[in-house]
Order: sequence, then C-alpha cells, then structure tokens
Amino acid sequence: MVNKVYLFLFFSFGLFSNAQNGYDISITIKNCPDTLAYLTFYQYDKTLIKDTCNTIKNGKIVFKGASNLEKGIYSVVSQQKSIYFDFFIDDTTQKIEIETEYGPELVKKLNSPTSKRENDFFEYIKYINKEGSAFQMWKQNLNAKTKKDSLQIFEKQKEFEQKIQIVEEEFIAKNKGSYIADVINLKMEKTFKNPPKASNGRTDSIIAFNYYKKHFWDDVNFKDEGIYKNPFFHIKIKKYLESVVYPHPDTLIVEVDRIIGQTIPGSLLHKLLIGNLTYSYESSKKMGFDKVFVHLSDKYFKTGKAKGIYNDDSVIEKIIKRADKLKPITVGSIAPDLSMIDVKNGPKLKQLGFEKANTSEEVTKLFYDNTIALNKMFIKLNDVKAAYTILIFWDVDCGHCQKEIPILLDVYHNFLKEKTDVKVYSVYTMFDSEKYQKYIDEHKLDFINVYDASHLNNVIEKYDVYSTPVIYILDKDKRIKAKRIGVDQIKPIITALVKESKLKL
Repeated sequence: MVNKVYLFLFFSFGLFSNAQNGYDISITIKNCPDTLAYLTFYQYDKTLIKDTCNTIKNGKIVFKGASNLEKGIYSVVSQQKSIYFDFFIDDTTQKIEIETEYGPELVKKLNSPTSKRENDFFEYIKYINKEGSAFQMWKQNLNAKTKKDSLQIFEKQKEFEQKIQIVEEEFIAKNKGSYIADVINLKMEKTFKNPPKASNGRTDSIIAFNYYKKHFWDDVNFKDEGIYKNPFFHIKIKKYLESVVYPHPDTLIVEVDRIIGQTIPGSLLHKLLIGNLTYSYESSKKMGFDKVFVHLSDKYFKTGKAKGIYNDDSVIEKIIKRADKLKPITVGSIAPDLSMIDVKNGPKLKQLGFEKANTSEEVTKLFYDNTIALNKMFIKLNDVKAAYTILIFWDVDCGHCQKEIPILLDVYHNFLKEKTDVKVYSVYTMFDSEKYQKYIDEHKLDFINVYDASHLNNVIEKYDVYSTPVIYILDKDKRIKAKRIGVDQIKPIITALVKESKLKL
C-alpha cells in the first residue's frame, strides 16, 4: 500500500548565519522504499523542477548545487509520489538536515538535528495536522443529516479556525521579521475574533466582512520576490479578486491596478501578475470581465510595461489585437452599428449578384453600381426603436441555434404580452437567403430578420462571433447591458433592467 503524505514544512536558520555558496539539502527517511526524488519549487501557480536525486540509498536523499537557492518553498517529491513534503529556504541558509520515518508516522517523526527553530516549527505542523484530523474525524462521525447538524458543524469549524488563528499569530509573533512568518501570514485568515452583535442579536456580518477585507493584505510585502514562491500567494490573490472584492469590472480594474502597483516594475512578480491576470480575465466566462482584460492591455501592454513577460513579442501583439477587438463591445459600450439587409430583399440581392461575389473588389463595384437600390433594403441596428433590443447572431444550420431560436420566440412573445418594449434584431451569419427565409416562414419568426448580404459589416470580427448563437442585450441608446448570454438569461436580465429603470424615475 502506498502511503502519501502532503505536508508544508518550512525551514529557516539563524539570522546571523554566514553567507554560503551553493546548497546542500540532506534528508534521511527511515524505511524509504523509493529510489528517485525531485527537488521542486513553487512559482506563483506552478510547480517547477529544480534538481533530481537519481539514487536514494538507505533512505538518504541529497540535493547539492553550486549556486544558492532563492528563498521560497521547495518540495521533495519521490518518484512514486509516496512522499511529498515542502521545506523552507530563506536568505540565511543553504544547508538543511531533516530526519523522519516513511509512512503514516512521517509527520510525527519529523526532526532537525541542527536547529531548534526547525523543531519548534515541526511542533506547529504537528499541531495543525492533529487538530485538522480530529475535526475531520468528528465531522465524519457526526454524519450530518439535519439543519441542526449543519449548524453544529459550522460552529465546530469556526472554533477550529479560531484555535489555528491563535497558534499562527503566536508563531508569527515569535518569528517576526523572518520569511517563515511572512509565509504563514499569507496563509492565515484575518478574521474578526469577536465581532459585535447586530440589532437582531446575531453577529454583525457587515462589520465582520469589512474587517476581513480591510485586513486581508496586512503585513504582505509585494516588493519581496519571495512572496510568490509558496502555494498560498496565488490562492490568496484569486480569493481576494473572486470572493472579497465586489464582482464588477470597474471595481476589479481598480483593485488589479492597486495590487500590480505595489510590486517593483520589471520584477518577476510584476510580470507574473500582469501575465496571469491578463490570461484570467481574457478567458473568464463571467459576463463583462473582458473589460478588465481590455484595461490591462491598454495600461500595460500598449505602454510597454508588459515587455519581457513573454519570450515571444508576437504574444504581446496578439493580446493587444484581441483587446482592441473586444473594446468596442464591452458591457457599457455603445454597440457598433450594423447595416444589414432585410431577408425579404434576398431575391433582389441575388439578382444583383452579391451572393456570387468572391472578392472585396467585386463587392465594392456591385455596391457602388447599385447604391440607390441597396439603401432601400437596409435595416440599421441604430434605427431600431425599442427600450431593449435583443441582438442575436445565429445560423440556420447550427444545431444549438435550432434549439434556442424557438425558445427565444416564446420569450419575445411573452414580453409582447406583458407590453414590455422589446424587439429582436436577428442576424443570420451566412448568406443563403432562401434557406434563411424558409426557416423564418416555417417557424413564423416575427423578428427583424436580417443578414449581411452586401458584405459590408463583417459581423464575425465586429461582434466577436466565433460560434453561434451569440446574444447581446441593448438598451434604448444601444448601450450593451449584457453579452454572450443564453436564451434562458434574457428574461431575468431584461426584467431586472426594467425594474432598475423604474427605480431611477
């Protein structure tokens, strides 16, 4: 049976150690069956390999190098991953000795023959593991089934967290000024121990949350390069931006800039934060968060502040190009106008030859040769008069569209029954007007049914339509209020917008 042990071990030697050249890490694990081990290190949200011990003899794992290790948390991972634990390197030492025993007793047997501080820290680790195991065992034995059981678990967990907080505060105070204290400080939650009661006699959750947010980054030094070389920093960043900060793009932009602004420009941490946050918001599925991505591109990539983040400068060019494409269609922006052809005029367009045009030159010539006739066929998005416009891009042959369009039709008719001023600007993304018209007739789509028969709009690029259907909701001024939503979200979003507009009156 393979015994897996996952543990955070931190090592920090005396503040007055002499400067050393190179590292020497010696770990003895009694009864260790593995034959190969890796020395790895944390770098923001990744774990990278630093060194390899190709031969483990009599449980002895040795890592040596000519250059000093940078301060941070490093891990020993055996080939079979039956052993996995972390240790701490700071500015004061590059030499470490550890002794323990393979198996379930690994934590209890941890010992450093060379440092009292290490053994003090091992006591902290043992306490955390002991209390955590006891809580989990109690929770498992309770086998919660009722609301009363859930409340009991909540209270017990709160008690457990408060005990850990006290121990961690004591440990930080004892090791104040050391890297080990900084790492534990990152791990620790800054909660209000005894928050006041609200008028209903319960804990005032608002005061407790405000305290938590205000003290979230207490004593965290963003100028220390060792800050991101542990497993807690990127988790703390993620938690702050996803669970603590108000989830609105404008608020996030302020907070992201504030965090990046605390780092040293050009430092690896500075680059890692910009790169990771840019990717996070560019790929976010949360509506409107692409606005943060656009901001990061404008402030850091276009200005050259992101230089050096990537080995290939073409990546920066692609980010800027992508952000510039999204900028006009972020939530809150005025939707780009569209000059589309009413599908009823499809036969006329076909006679003029637009459906057979293959080049931009052919389209341009046809347009100028038939300008007067074409002007009578257009229905512009900006000319649609409605309190709310549902703008949808779809394809007759798209399987998902075939499921969503009938539902949208029902939603639209319900709005009409409720006398909500809504119109649907339905854009067919292909050019087969006969197929489009046939579908409209069969399903009785009483939308504003248009398509880009004159090839003037390039909706794929203009509205980032890389799959269908794509749905936007616009207000009376054609300002984007929602984007890339499902049909099931249309009703609640417009209902909320109507309610909001009435409150403003």
